[in-house]
Amino acid sequence: MATTDPTLVATTGTEILPIAGEVQARSPWEIFWLRFRQDRAAMAGLVVIGVLIVLALAAPLFANYVNHHPPNITYPNTQLNQYGVPRGPSGQFWFGVDPNARDLFVRILYGARVSLIIAFAATGISLALGIAAGIVAGFYRGWVDTVLARLMDIMLAFPLLLLAIGLGQACAVKGCFGGVIRPGLGLVTMIIAFANWPYLARIIRGQVLSIREKEYIEAARSLGASNARILAAEVLPNLAAPIIVYASLVIPINILFEAALSFLGVGINPPDASWGQMIGDAASSGAFTYAWWFMVFPGVFLLATVLAFNLVGDALRDALDPRGR
Repeated sequence: MATTDPTLVATTGTEILPIAGEVQARSPWEIFWLRFRQDRAAMAGLVVIGVLIVLALAAPLFANYVNHHPPNITYPNTQLNQYGVPRGPSGQFWFGVDPNARDLFVRILYGARVSLIIAFAATGISLALGIAAGIVAGFYRGWVDTVLARLMDIMLAFPLLLLAIGLGQACAVKGCFGGVIRPGLGLVTMIIAFANWPYLARIIRGQVLSIREKEYIEAARSLGASNARILAAEVLPNLAAPIIVYASLVIPINILFEAALSFLGVGINPPDASWGQMIGDAASSGAFTYAWWFMVFPGVFLLATVLAFNLVGDALRDALDPRGR
């Protein structure tokens, strides 16, 4: 039998079969991307998120150059009939107008900016607080862990929505911390971040408690590495996957949280646009009974945004799960 290059063949019993090509090694992130992009629902969710971000960033352009309708300008003479009922969607007003005769499409785009800014900002702040508290509690243990763990338990014992409503009402007039945080966008962001950080802190703490007992941590200690170096070089890289998954799943929760607060009247203050505020106004005023578009269009945008982020979050969790590789 002729000699065959061993790198190009595979043996099955007594038969030698040629291999189509060489096996290429892939990094963990390459494996992750290969698994993630195979999820068509997640890719569709990414497209929806990308379109939403573009529309939110382009909201002033639509208001000034496409629709020519700023978000807070009213058009009662042309868009309200003799009974004061707003007119529905048209070529000039794509989604119709609200009961105050403002362009609903433009206000929805500005509401998207509010939802995305609050969602990403609140998620970033809660990540910073949760990661710091979870790492310190899990790595140093002892009395530090006891104090931080009990603080997390106390925070988790509060009903989340009631806590947010109470904080919103307490800071609604003069702000909080001596007026540093004023009512509006900053206040809602801080409320959501303050309410969410214990959840991530508990997750990170549990991961760190496991990681600190691994052999490579002991090896780093035996080589004289300081705690700061171990945290930066060994612990944090191994927390990347749970942090990414948690962030992707908590963003839609924060979007719904903001919408709920605005719906209840303790979120974004008028005349700033918010999807939850629009739905709340339609429900409280009964406008949805004669102006269906006032509730339907903000609700559809809210539903599509939350669904898209959830699809992406689920795909990230599956792609980063080591047991699924």
